[in-house]
Amino acid sequence: MPANDTDSTQKTEWRLQHFMALCGVASRRASEQIIAEGRVAVNGVTVTSPGTKVKASDTVTVDGKPITQEEQKRYVLLNKPAGYVCSLSDEKGRPIAADLLKDTYSERLYNVGRLDMFSSGLIIFTNDGNFAATLSHPSAELEKEYIVDSSTALPRNLAQDFTKGIRVDGVFYKCRDAEELNARRMRIVLIEGKNREIRRVFESREVGIKRLVRVRIGSVAMGNLAEGQFRNLTSAEVASLLRLAKYKDY
Repeated sequence: MPANDTDSTQKTEWRLQHFMALCGVASRRASEQIIAEGRVAVNGVTVTSPGTKVKASDTVTVDGKPITQEEQKRYVLLNKPAGYVCSLSDEKGRPIAADLLKDTYSERLYNVGRLDMFSSGLIIFTNDGNFAATLSHPSAELEKEYIVDSSTALPRNLAQDFTKGIRVDGVFYKCRDAEELNARRMRIVLIEGKNREIRRVFESREVGIKRLVRVRIGSVAMGNLAEGQFRNLTSAEVASLLRLAKYKDY
């Protein structure tokens, strides 16, 4: 757990998005969007500026419901099945990954990073704003490892080209490592993870993806966690992830 997490929760004043993250509403970045949408009120007054300062004595509501700081910090690893979206709500009515955790955890948990709807594999959920901000920060350079099964034979040199960098529609994609495991399977390690990066690279070479699975986040691997199952991260795993992400109090 973050070394100064206790100090963070015992402050008497926070930026609004930081306070929302501490309350388990969403990550700081997602909280900024919720604020901008006019869904947050402080002492009955709607606020749309993320930098607004709030005190412990203030009443903060999201969608009309009061929020308070979570006493129990949660760090949960989910093996997300394909077909679930990584969002707190979905206007199209699609299945939400967080709903797989609701029967077990009473706290509001939100995802750290994303997996697209058609991908499966590891994703972390938490109600710890500092932890989420640290792992999500661009400077973290936290490795994410994927196994990709293609519907056709892999083009020659795709792994090598992806490691050197490939430009698609003006966007530069570069993985940390890639290895062709067989004619239709590749292992890929990303550190940045732009939106649909692997899919866009494969599409640029006219290769269809049959299955895309994230099997590792930093030092935490899939192990024997079955699809749709989840478990608590150990304190050692949380500490290891923070070390790898070069923890700071953002």
